[in-house]
Amino acid sequence: MADTPLPALRAEYEQIVRRLETVSGGAEREAVKREIIAYFKQVDALIAELSALKEDVRKLVDRFKQLSASTAEASAPEFTGTRPAVHADHIGASTFIEKGWSLISLGDYAGAIQALNKALQLSPGETQAESLLGWAQMLHEEYDGALATFQKVLMKEPANSLARINVGYICLKKRIFGEAIEHLSKAIRLDNDKKATLYAHFYLGLVYLQREMYEDAQNFFQKTLKLGPNLIEAHYELGRAYWFAGDHDQAKQTWDAGFKANKFNPWGKKCQDTLALVDQGQEPPRS
Repeated sequence: MADTPLPALRAEYEQIVRRLETVSGGAEREAVKREIIAYFKQVDALIAELSALKEDVRKLVDRFKQLSASTAEASAPEFTGTRPAVHADHIGASTFIEKGWSLISLGDYAGAIQALNKALQLSPGETQAESLLGWAQMLHEEYDGALATFQKVLMKEPANSLARINVGYICLKKRIFGEAIEHLSKAIRLDNDKKATLYAHFYLGLVYLQREMYEDAQNFFQKTLKLGPNLIEAHYELGRAYWFAGDHDQAKQTWDAGFKANKFNPWGKKCQDTLALVDQGQEPPRS
């Protein structure tokens, strides 16, 4: 990597500071003024270039996530938190909240947890920090901590559907099915966030699939695909719900549709692999 320009910029800054201490006449002041303006423009241009590069790095992260996406089990809800507005506060909590959001977006969940815990030390009970902390803990698979954090959020914001589906997902992972159904069903009734409503249907399908209630599972997966046709994972799970219910032809058609919907998606590839597996006379995975 190229050397950082910061030492040179800092040296130039110190040089201007020294000149200001000795400036005397009007012509000299004018010269220093022009130098400061030029220096500011140089720094501002670098900041703009670095900000653009930072956004490009986010795109790299998104591409990497697509390549490395695991299909071993159901995906966690996609992180959709809006970027926090950084404002000047006397305790600096908002800076750590924004840093936590950025780190979650980049996939550094451990770093995000550290930043958001710092924000909550500075501003205890700050709801946005708690919500982001819950996301980071859940994505880092710290399910007990995430569950406790999201429950704090829901105590203050009972209509927060994203927090509620995250609790439902955690309960699904911990096989606390009754509580999962309660939270996911409430998110559907609230219907105040499209992403939350989509995932609530999908995770309810998984709950009923794991409980071997295949008709209910099929209904929820079918509704999921109506709400979000691009959630290819739902094709795979709907195919399993059909297969284990004994409708093998419908299962094969569903996996074929999932692969054709997005051949480059990891779940689309899994639909194709599962279809090939059953065509060889083998059973699809039970979990």
